[in-house]
Amino acid sequence: MDRRKGGDRDANGGLAEATASRLRFDSDEEAEGVEMEVEESPEAAEGEEQQAEEEVIGSDKTSADYYFDSYSHFGIHEEMLKDIVRTKTYQNVITQSSFLIKDKIVLDVGAGTGILSLFCAKAGAKHVYAIECSQMADMAKEIVKTNGYSDVITVIKGKVEEIELPVPKVDVIISEWMGYFLLFENMLNTVLYARDKWLADDGVVLPDKASLHLTAIEDAEYKEDKIEFWNNVYGFDMSCIKKQAMMEPLVDTVDANQIVTNCQLLKTMDISKMTPGDASFTVPFKLTAERNDYIHALVAYFNVSFTKCHKLMGFSTGPRSKATHWKQTVLYLEDVITICEGETLTGSMTVTPNKKNPRDIDIKLKYMLNGHRCQVSRTQFYKMR
Repeated sequence: MDRRKGGDRDANGGLAEATASRLRFDSDEEAEGVEMEVEESPEAAEGEEQQAEEEVIGSDKTSADYYFDSYSHFGIHEEMLKDIVRTKTYQNVITQSSFLIKDKIVLDVGAGTGILSLFCAKAGAKHVYAIECSQMADMAKEIVKTNGYSDVITVIKGKVEEIELPVPKVDVIISEWMGYFLLFENMLNTVLYARDKWLADDGVVLPDKASLHLTAIEDAEYKEDKIEFWNNVYGFDMSCIKKQAMMEPLVDTVDANQIVTNCQLLKTMDISKMTPGDASFTVPFKLTAERNDYIHALVAYFNVSFTKCHKLMGFSTGPRSKATHWKQTVLYLEDVITICEGETLTGSMTVTPNKKNPRDIDIKLKYMLNGHRCQVSRTQFYKMR
């Protein structure tokens, strides 16, 4: 299987119960290692330690501090910029529907490197206010200056909830707020705050629609490999980790051939009208098998739409679409479900922000099957961290 190999940056690791044979290590095998010793003078070590301390941004960090800190590193921005589906969609929306941008005041929420602000400035925006809380704001200012848009783009460093704009209203709010599982990191609430505070009555939000979807997959090979590993780790039983790991959804790329059921719409969000409370919900689902197979996991993904354009534009992060850096979110089931073509797995999904850290997500999954070969009813809990 090609997926899940290499060093992809995943937000979470997901594990599930084993289904068959154990993965064992040969006791006769030996791993060769190379040790390197580097001598360093006490003065050099002390200097490096002092430099490291100076580079630390505060010692008493909250989860929000770590969130914004993570966006200070260029690597995450490189990954997003190289996501052609993501970046080209925004570019096409701005350039092909320039009537939405030209001569308008634009607010870019979570500007990062400022790429969306640059697209808007190039499309003729009257002025763009780019808000970025992380240290990347300093880089964005330099990027704007280097490309000759300092008169059009104003980069503001700070949290949306704490800054003030030099204008009372804006015509357009643009943001790439979507996280894994659509809602992870909870940046949506920041966009809604900006909308309620600054967006003109006839203003637009880009994108303005987002939807969460669900399907079921067969995944015996990977589930077995990840789970059975903990049963025998170099001769030691570490199976106690499985229960904890089961609760952590896996962000990864799913092969379309693994899909066993239909794909169902779970939730649609209208960003121009919704309230923050709408991001907490319980929705039913009904997944019908398209072939005889096993179900090892449910998979969630999202679609995004820009409906204010002359032509409907958007993208999907689903397993049948071109891959994005969001990948899909895999929720492994405790049960290995045997399902026959035409049978239906029913249930519900409850999604809520975590009480201690609203940027994290708590998921409650209920599922039931009363099939010819399998009868099951279970409730599972997941935590996206």
